[in-house]
Amino acid sequence: LTPVIPALWEAEKCAGNPFPSGLYSPESISLAENTQDVRDDDIFIITYPKSVPAGLGRGTTWMIEIICLILKDGDPSWIRSVPIWERAPWCETILGAFSLPDQHSPRLMSSHLPIQIFTKAFFSSKAKVIYMGRNPRDVVVSLYHYSKIAGQLKDPGTPNQFLRDFLKGEVQFGSWFDHIKGWLRMQGKDNFLFITYEELQQDLQGSVQRICEFLGHPLGEEALGSVVAHSTFSAMKANTMSNYTLLPPSLLDHRRGAFLRKGVCGDWKNHFTVAQSEAFDRVYRKQMQGMPTFPWDEDPEEDASPAPEPSPKCSTHS
Repeated sequence: LTPVIPALWEAEKCAGNPFPSGLYSPESISLAENTQDVRDDDIFIITYPKSVPAGLGRGTTWMIEIICLILKDGDPSWIRSVPIWERAPWCETILGAFSLPDQHSPRLMSSHLPIQIFTKAFFSSKAKVIYMGRNPRDVVVSLYHYSKIAGQLKDPGTPNQFLRDFLKGEVQFGSWFDHIKGWLRMQGKDNFLFITYEELQQDLQGSVQRICEFLGHPLGEEALGSVVAHSTFSAMKANTMSNYTLLPPSLLDHRRGAFLRKGVCGDWKNHFTVAQSEAFDRVYRKQMQGMPTFPWDEDPEEDASPAPEPSPKCSTHS
């Protein structure tokens, strides 16, 4: 087996946040932050990784698919013929969105950047940001599995160690808590929409309608039905243009696990031990004090206990 290039396992640091080398550089992040190339009809999808080849994310993937279908009035031709990373290129990667020529409007772009180093020109524009949140417990599980198959990331270590690193913000892109709290300062602005993975799971059609309204792109009943049908988890998983199977094993090794794994909420309960759940809750309560209530805070199955013993699939937590 060809070893992963060691440089890809190192982390670039920018504003205190670690970024995986090989896909990111200080220059690419600086370009994303300081470019003046922002159009009023640009659409940015912002996520914390795995909420995450550049910090891929199932939540990101889902939102890209939905918006691509909305922009084409439900016609799936585009999502079936163009790879997802070309439809919504990443802002901060090497050869990122702002270095690509001749992009037609409206441009759809993706980013994992925290708000403090996001594209400055956005804040004086009419461009739109859709921030997609997700239960951070599920983020931990998903990011742990992703770190095992992503060639540009170092091995996540033991599940216990990874959980400790996550709670301290010592993982790629830094603290989940800082990321979401930073972006939620935009709440109330006309060009900012906060939506969660859980809301899409619970009511995909209603969520699509909400996104259409935010984008000023209403759809008829037939077009809306097509968007919903072609953006289900099973449809995305079957679409080679969206499931990342086109990527080389050096970036994403599907032999070690699927990028689109389950597409469910609450999977963390199958992996967290009671002790891990309690440790997470202590940090979560402290970090999120004073923040609004999120869908995962109102989990109808919150009385369902996590695994009392370590999960045999991944030691103590994955």
